[in-house]
Parts: sequence; structure tokens; C-alpha cells
Amino acid sequence: MYGYISGTIKEVEPNYIIIDNHGIGYLIYVPNPYGFMIDKDYTIYTYSNIREDEYTLYGFKTKEEKELFLKLISVKGLGPKMALPMLATGSINLIEEAIETENIGYLKKFPKIGDKVARQVILDLKGKLNVINTGLFAREDHSNELMGALLGLGYKQTDIKKIMGKINNQLPVEEQIKEALKLLLK
Repeated sequence: MYGYISGTIKEVEPNYIIIDNHGIGYLIYVPNPYGFMIDKDYTIYTYSNIREDEYTLYGFKTKEEKELFLKLISVKGLGPKMALPMLATGSINLIEEAIETENIGYLKKFPKIGDKVARQVILDLKGKLNVINTGLFAREDHSNELMGALLGLGYKQTDIKKIMGKINNQLPVEEQIKEALKLLLK
């Protein structure tokens, strides 16, 4: 329904952002909310998920992220809530490489992605993906936001605690999340 929404970020939460567009605050679920800075203007490329009991907006910083998200949710058994954490790593290329090289182990490391779904992703998308590059986004923040972001992506608190000591807390939270996701995917 909406191709994109431009406006000012008013709230950043572990799972979503709220963007103000001419006095209307849109709650948009994004892969990595801490890549957005409050009171800054952004254009968010959106996907509207309309169901009988739910109307949800999912958003992305780039068209390429949105395109990969749309391809992922076209896979049988993989809905928007499972596909969104896959994009949080910020590395579309690694996801595409895993699909093209049939790296089931890499795909299974994402929250809620099991053997059956990983195989279905490869079956449905292998050979249908383009090489896509994404930018890096940075923002200074507190370490408790890192924990909240990872919990929001579906990782277990016990798994997060195991890797927290290995993350450089001097990095911006966006980089901390990427570092944490790399450790969680190993």
C-alpha cells in the first residue's frame, strides 16, 4: 500500500521505530532500529502486511533490503517476523551467498529458522538473487539497548549473555549489534 514514508524519527525501540510524517506517527518494524537516530529525517521503504486481524508496516533503509525481504517472505513457511531478523546483520551479500552456496548451517543460525525452512529458502531462491550492497549505519548508544535489540530479534537471553563480553562496547550500537549477530551466527 505504501511505497515509502519520509519523515522524522520520533522513537527508536528494540523492534520498531516511529516516524512522524506531517503529524502522523507510523510504527514501522525494521531490521535494526538502532541504525536510526531520533530527530533525523529518513525515507523508509515500506511493506504493508495486511491480514484479517493485523495491519503491520515493515520498513527498510534501502530498496535492496526491501527487495530481499520480499523474496524471503515469498518462501513457503517464512513470514515477515522470521525474515526481518535475517536482514538485521546488515549484510545482504552474506545471506545471498549462503543461499547460492546452499549453506544451510548459516541460515539455521537465524532465530526461528530450522532445517526445513532453510532448505525451502534455498530451494525457492537459489539462482533468483542479485548481488546487493548495503551501507553501514552508526549511532552511539548504551549496551542495554544491544541486549534489547537482540532479544527483539528473537535470540535467547542465555545465548546473548554468552557473547556480551566479546563485544567492543566502545563501538556505536549499530556496530555492536552487527558484531553480536556475527558471534551468534557462529
